[in-house]
Amino acid sequence: MIRRRVVVSGDVQGVYFRDTCRTTAADTGAAGWVRNRPDGTVEAVFEGPPEAVERMVAWSHEGSRLSIVDRVEVVEEEPEGLTGFEIRPTPWRG
Repeated sequence: MIRRRVVVSGDVQGVYFRDTCRTTAADTGAAGWVRNRPDGTVEAVFEGPPEAVERMVAWSHEGSRLSIVDRVEVVEEEPEGLTGFEIRPTPWRG
């Protein structure tokens, strides 16, 4: 099991990025979550078998059919044993 956190920049909010991410993760067998961030980026965590996680990281560079991805930052993290995949709410701006 591995875990990666990605932050995706570009035209990635309001273009079905999160919903497509969720369905793609379900197809690959990756667990985790995805959410919009107040700064206009999308953040996601992918956890599971290496091939599933790497497929989701690769997918993040393209995104949904309507998205335009400019940059993807990837950080390795320790797995937490996540199961399932969810769309999380946007964090509050403070």
